[in-house]
Amino acid sequence: MAKSFEFLEKNHPERIVCLTEEPTEILYSLGEGARIAGISAYTVRPPEAKRDHPVVSAFIQGNIEKIVSLKPDLVIGFSDIQADLARDLIQRGLQVLIFNQRTLQEIFQVILTIGGIVGKRERAVELCKGYEKNLLSIQAETQKWEKRPRVYFEEWDDPRISGIRWVSELIEIAGGEDVFSEKSKGGLAKERFVTDVEGIEKNPDVIVASWCGKPVDRASILKRPGWETISAIQDKEIYEIDSSLILQPGPACLTDGVQQLFQIFKKWESKRRG
Repeated sequence: MAKSFEFLEKNHPERIVCLTEEPTEILYSLGEGARIAGISAYTVRPPEAKRDHPVVSAFIQGNIEKIVSLKPDLVIGFSDIQADLARDLIQRGLQVLIFNQRTLQEIFQVILTIGGIVGKRERAVELCKGYEKNLLSIQAETQKWEKRPRVYFEEWDDPRISGIRWVSELIEIAGGEDVFSEKSKGGLAKERFVTDVEGIEKNPDVIVASWCGKPVDRASILKRPGWETISAIQDKEIYEIDSSLILQPGPACLTDGVQQLFQIFKKWESKRRG
């Protein structure tokens, strides 16, 4: 009997470089953290990832030579912003997989895809069912609310950028109404730019800021020209969520990220109801 082809015997990558945080967290959640060969500098979940794996990339840029030296059989990245980095790695002969998830559905698809790649499809399905159960449980409570806060989520301050699609969807699940939900459908950041005039006109009840890579400067928000008329400013309803929890399109936003949104909106709703 002929021997099986080697590619059928070894059909799962053994050394994976993760250019962003979410594939790292997904692999750990699947019990496959040992397959990781390199990670992003922005990785904070799980905490042991930085202890166990070398940092090879920021977000836009990466150390090409260091990545090549690790001899990965797969590199996983995210979004059009990493297109140049992906091109350079492909030109060095590496296998590169770039996801571009923008919605909750697409985040679930990424988890299932990575699960399939490492031979843990069933475990990935179990994880997704757990994340879905968490979202449905929050939604079941918020659907009972008579009042929902109108929310401005700010992803960046200069230029001002409103929340991406999965954040907008999580806001709705967590009990809020995204005042820039239409902008969230834009795939590119420039499609979500917000002017001061637009912010004032929308008059949100709550402002949630999560500036990727830097702390939110609450004082600067309060000083924006004309923003003193906004309800959220007058009522001091300004909150910060760590970007690793809400702007990471993986397990974090489906668990801790949405839970923080829910607690913020629940506090607002309780005040109005009381």
